[in-house]
Amino acid sequence: MVILSKAEAQICAEETLWEPQMEKDACGVGFVVSIKGEKTYKIMADARIMLERMAHRGACGCDMDTGDGAGVLAAIPDALYRDELKKTDDVDLPPVGEYATGILFMAEGSYKQAKEALGDLARACKLKVIVWRKLAVDRSCIGEEARKTEPLIRQVFLTADYAHEDKDQFERNLFLLRKRSNTVMPKQSLDCYICSLSTTIIVYKGQFTPAQLYKYYDDLTDTRFISHIALIHSRFSTNTFPAWHRAQPNRMVAHNGEINTLRGNINLMHAREGVMKSKTYGENLEKLFPVVEDGLTDSGCFDNVLEFLVKAGNRSLPEAAMMMVPEAWEKDEFMPHDKKHFYRWASMFMEPWDGPALLAFSDGRYIGAILDRNGLRPARYYLTADGHLYLSSEVGVNDHEADSVIKKPASVFGCFA
Repeated sequence: MVILSKAEAQICAEETLWEPQMEKDACGVGFVVSIKGEKTYKIMADARIMLERMAHRGACGCDMDTGDGAGVLAAIPDALYRDELKKTDDVDLPPVGEYATGILFMAEGSYKQAKEALGDLARACKLKVIVWRKLAVDRSCIGEEARKTEPLIRQVFLTADYAHEDKDQFERNLFLLRKRSNTVMPKQSLDCYICSLSTTIIVYKGQFTPAQLYKYYDDLTDTRFISHIALIHSRFSTNTFPAWHRAQPNRMVAHNGEINTLRGNINLMHAREGVMKSKTYGENLEKLFPVVEDGLTDSGCFDNVLEFLVKAGNRSLPEAAMMMVPEAWEKDEFMPHDKKHFYRWASMFMEPWDGPALLAFSDGRYIGAILDRNGLRPARYYLTADGHLYLSSEVGVNDHEADSVIKKPASVFGCFA
C-alpha cells in the first residue's frame, strides 16, 4: 500500500496506468444498535470490539503501522459536546435537533482561508456557524506513512434562526452547504473534506488500522459518548490509493465489496441531472450537482446517490437502499406481491447498482444492511435479549452467552432497525 499526497496522486492520474474512476473497496463492515433506541456507551464499546476483531479485513502499509482506513458512524453525543464547548468556549449549544455538526479534514496551510470560505458559504445557505472545535487527537499512535498526509482536523457546529420552526428547511440547507462546499472550495484551491454534516449522526474516520481509531480520537473513549447506533468499517482497498478522506463510513454508507456496474450507474445519474426537478429545492437544485462527485471510489459514488435520494428525493433510507440494490424479484414466486410491485415500480426510475456487495447504512433514524441480489458477500446478525442487534461481515466478532441470543438467521439479504 502506498500513501500519496494530493500532488502525487494527480501525477499518477496523468502519467500512469492508474485510473481513479476504477477505484474499489473490499472491507469489514458491521454495526451495533439498540432496537429500543436507548443510548449507552456500551454501543460504542461493543463497536470497538467488533472493529478490532475484523483487523484482518483491513490492510496496512509498508511500515506495518499505517492503516488503509477505519471509522465509526454514531449518533451525535450531545452531552459530551455540550459539556466540552461550555468548558472550552463558554458556548451553549441549541437544543438537540436545532444544531448540526461534522468533522472536517483541512490543510494546515489553507486552514484560515477554508474556515472563512465555509462561513461565507454557510451564510449564503442561510446558516450560521456557532463555533469551531479543535478535537483532541493522539497522532503518536498512527503510522509514519499516515502522518505524512495527516490533515488538520476540526469540528464545526452550525445552526439557523428557523431551526426550531422549520427543521426540514434546516436539513435541506445543511445538505446544500455540504454539496456547495465540494464544488466551490476546490475552485479556490482550498482543501476541506466534510466527513459528515448532520443534526443526528457524526462520523469519525481516517488513515488508521482498526486498533488505532479509538486511540486517535479522545472522544471515542469518553464514557459521555453515548449512542443508540454505531456503524463501523475496516477498509481494504483494491486497485486504490488510500487516503484519509477515503476511509469509511461515508456520510451514510459503509461498504464491503465492489460495484461492477459503476461506470453505467454514474453516466445515468449524470444524464438524469438534465431533467431533474424539485419542489423543495426549486432553482437551488442545480447547486446539488453533480450528484456523483469526482474522485470517489465506488463506495463513495454509491453514498452520494443514496444521500441524494434521501435528502433531495424525500425518500426514506430503506426505500432508497431497496431502489439501488433490488433483490432478484422478477421470478421469485414466494415474494409478497406488494414488495414485487415496489421493485417493478422502482426499476422504472433507477437501474440496479450491481456487484458483490454488503452495504450497511444509517441516517440516525434508520440503520440497516442489504446484500447484492446474488448474495455474494456474507453477513449475519444476532438479536440479544437485552434489545441489541449485532450485524457484521464476520461471525463471532462479539462475545454472547448462548442463552442471551434470541435470534440469529443463517444469512441476511436485508435488515433494518
